[in-house]
Amino acid sequence: MKCLFFRRLLLSLLFVAVATPRLAMAQSHDHGEVERPKVYLDKSARIVEYQLKRLDNARLLLVETKTDDVKYLPVFKAILLRSGLSRQNRDEALAGLVAINKTDVATELLVALESLDGEDKEEQRVGRQLSAILLSQPKDVLTGRLEELKQAMSASGVLQSTGFAGMIVAGEAAEAWQQAQVSADARVSYLAAVSLVPAGDLRDSLRDNVVSCLADDQDVAVRAAAIRTMATFGVARENTFERLADLVSQEALRTPAVRSLLKIPAAQRPVAAAKSLTNVLVKIAEATPAAKRTTNEFLDAMQLADELLARLPADDARAFRKRLQEVVVRVVRLHTVEEEMRYDKTYFAVEAGRPVQVVLENEDLMPHNLVITKTGTLKNVALEGAALGTTPGLDGKLYVPNSSDVLFATTMVNAGSRELLTFTAPTEPGEYPYVCTFPRHWMRMYGVMVVVPDLDEWQRNPVEPKDPLGNTRKLVQNWKLDDFDKQTIKTSISAPTSLGERLFKEATCLGCHKMNGQGGAVGPELTDVAKRWKGDHYGILREILEPSYRIEPKYAVKMVIDLDGKPTSGIVTAEDKKSISLLENPEAKEPKVIMKDNIEEIIPSSTSMMPKALLDKFTREEILEILAYISRAGEGAAGQ
Repeated sequence: MKCLFFRRLLLSLLFVAVATPRLAMAQSHDHGEVERPKVYLDKSARIVEYQLKRLDNARLLLVETKTDDVKYLPVFKAILLRSGLSRQNRDEALAGLVAINKTDVATELLVALESLDGEDKEEQRVGRQLSAILLSQPKDVLTGRLEELKQAMSASGVLQSTGFAGMIVAGEAAEAWQQAQVSADARVSYLAAVSLVPAGDLRDSLRDNVVSCLADDQDVAVRAAAIRTMATFGVARENTFERLADLVSQEALRTPAVRSLLKIPAAQRPVAAAKSLTNVLVKIAEATPAAKRTTNEFLDAMQLADELLARLPADDARAFRKRLQEVVVRVVRLHTVEEEMRYDKTYFAVEAGRPVQVVLENEDLMPHNLVITKTGTLKNVALEGAALGTTPGLDGKLYVPNSSDVLFATTMVNAGSRELLTFTAPTEPGEYPYVCTFPRHWMRMYGVMVVVPDLDEWQRNPVEPKDPLGNTRKLVQNWKLDDFDKQTIKTSISAPTSLGERLFKEATCLGCHKMNGQGGAVGPELTDVAKRWKGDHYGILREILEPSYRIEPKYAVKMVIDLDGKPTSGIVTAEDKKSISLLENPEAKEPKVIMKDNIEEIIPSSTSMMPKALLDKFTREEILEILAYISRAGEGAAGQ
């Protein structure tokens, strides 16, 4: 049973959709086969809606659908508006609605957005996904829907922001700005819409409007929204830093200002403004009671202060750091990157022999931990941790081996949670790796803690440490499917080469998949993937670049929030009126059972557990070599 559970969960990390086309059978929560559910579509609208609401996502997708009868409209609508379904599911539902109603995608999306409850959290999440689909439509499509977009600007919630963003993309930015002057709520929606507009010249052209919303005579909610939006512009970042730095002293605006300032690259933080802001932040630290020094807001402010010290002259930096050391421990914040199975920092520095507090904030769907190791022991520690299974290791922590090579470690941090790891840095300067030891994460999820004699001196002239696994690749581009042309891919796919095979291994694909008899056994065999996809190389590439585009519902993750606000995420193995059972990790012998009387919210996820950005360190030519290998490698094996 353990092996079965392991395979079920890890399939979410793999090319599930590559191996599993949509079927007329599905797995129930107890992993048994279930037949297509019977829904009586000839009943009244209320009865049909009731029947569909009772179905979980996996069974909803198995309801019969056709495009030759209006009775199937409620099914397509239910799929479009259901939380936790993938982009592909919504695209298919949209196509069904368009075919039956003889309309177009934009019309159906606007109708759907209008039907959503702006106060319901799940419906808000769905609304943002539908908004993204609408705004990805060609400009001429949005131009043809100006009247509907104008009406949406007078609505509320996601629909209102979508209306503003749609008007802007359609070329009616001036009218959208004029409509935003109607009320403070309208301006807040307009500001939220700016970040929905695709990054680039069009969004940047709206900066002056956003700056005007920072004025003292504006409502506090408007000013806070403007502050958040300022960080999304790619122009005049030095000016943005100076404007927002002046607002940190205002308590009501401090948190959004600090968080936006953190998003501005260090090189675009003017020294004079950085020095003035550091003085403000140090005074805030000195005035903050000890009991409030672990809040997210305070930690954000201290992270900003620490980063700013690197911009200051040596004497100023030392003086400020000395004052900070008298009241707070140095804070380093590490975030996990959603969907990418990596930390947001590949290295950070600490001063030898000084106390430090590392805050791990897990913003991913999977559980992660942070284990700091001795130099040269990263891989061994990770493998030993994985070998423990669910047997508690060091200090009772899962996946942390009881080894002298482990210096410091957190517990497993669940999705949406954080943990503070406080310790005194080693006295010996050097490069100490850190890693997530959750099974199979170590190949991508690691970094280096650099211990230095003088932190201020190092921060003025930082030296990037060596990759502890010897990986010398750097980011090439955040590849998107639109970066590749279908025809180019078709003509570029040639016979597999030794280079393609080497790159395939370098991309860590073999950690989970077998190809021609080599590789991991926990995922589906990829040797005949081209046959299963009928030679659709573009579709195969989509599965790699957009792993969340299509997800089998039975493998989708759900997050359960209990009445104390504690989140638990995992694959649902069973669910009834009284409880829900979640398999939290691949090594768990039994799922965790949570009683529904103790549940505040159950959030289905539309995010795949397979990491995206797997190919961001490869060139276009290298990606095509990998794709050629995946698409053609099985042909030779099949013919042998």
